[in-house]
Amino acid sequence: MDTKITYTQQGDYLLPNLTLPEQDNRPIGLWGQQHLRYIKQSRPILYTNLLTKCKLNEYLADINEQAEKMYEQLVVAFAKEEGCTEQLKASNQMLWVRKRNNATQRAREVVSKEIILK
Repeated sequence: MDTKITYTQQGDYLLPNLTLPEQDNRPIGLWGQQHLRYIKQSRPILYTNLLTKCKLNEYLADINEQAEKMYEQLVVAFAKEEGCTEQLKASNQMLWVRKRNNATQRAREVVSKEIILK
């Protein structure tokens, strides 16, 4: 490993030429942003460690992907459990919307508890 440090003169000072490693540029999305707020407030040591190791974006993008996948699967399962069918949608739209909203809210709560707030 090459540990040569180069410097740039700024007035009377020599400042090291530091560069950050390549970082993951995936979007962190809604779930990742919620988890970011949680770790900033409740787990500051984890937040600081990820930030100083340049791993925060990668970590949050992974959390977002896991949460999104779990959310989609749960919405489908809960909607099926609630009886949200195309037939119900055609016959009674308001009941279908109510059941679908219930399924999505339940999925949000589970994802929050299982992934975001851990």
